[in-house]
Amino acid sequence: MLLLVLLAMLGPASCPRTEPLSGSGQEPLFRGADRYDFAIVIPAGTVECFWQFAHQSGNFFFSYEVQRATGIANSRTILATASDPSGFQLGVSQHVRGQINFLTKETGFYQLCLDNQQNHFGFMQVYLNFGVYYEGFDVENKQPEEQKELNDTLGAIEVSIRKLQLNIFHMWRFYNFARMRKGADSFLLESNYNYVNWWSMAQSCVIVLSGVLQLYFLKRLFNGQTSGRQKC
Repeated sequence: MLLLVLLAMLGPASCPRTEPLSGSGQEPLFRGADRYDFAIVIPAGTVECFWQFAHQSGNFFFSYEVQRATGIANSRTILATASDPSGFQLGVSQHVRGQINFLTKETGFYQLCLDNQQNHFGFMQVYLNFGVYYEGFDVENKQPEEQKELNDTLGAIEVSIRKLQLNIFHMWRFYNFARMRKGADSFLLESNYNYVNWWSMAQSCVIVLSGVLQLYFLKRLFNGQTSGRQKC
């Protein structure tokens, strides 16, 4: 029993965190790009948080879009917040879709939260796209001898490749924006399709029922008139 308590105290927290793999201390720090995109279902009245590791002087981006929502009001508005490692709130967005962008001033875990507490009776499916990238890839911190080597052909090719990678990364971000909108539109079309089908079926049933009732009452009316004439 004591062993289980110690393992629980020493074990990692259950909150999702993302952190780069740590290499040897003598190797140069990789300042590339770290990004994630996925969809998550947030139950009614709950808050979901994520932690993204980022180094100093990075460009942090966080975008979201509510793809579908359930409940009585069927509202697709959600509250998104971003905080630094010290707990200071860096940005707030409360809408169907939004973005929070900022520069990372310190190294650590940055907190991203989605609040669905306003919706007490339905869940929300939210598509997330967040991460951090570093412009220049830490070239300014190199030694003067290493900076001189960038003037030769291989150095120029390396700089061009890194610029190309950064441009591809921004293209990937715009592609994810299109994916988010396409996913939300797809769920909206499916919801409207089901709504039109059920509403059309209900109207058809009402029309058929009204026709049957009209025939029933007309038949009773004529039966009553014929029976009255026979009595006379």
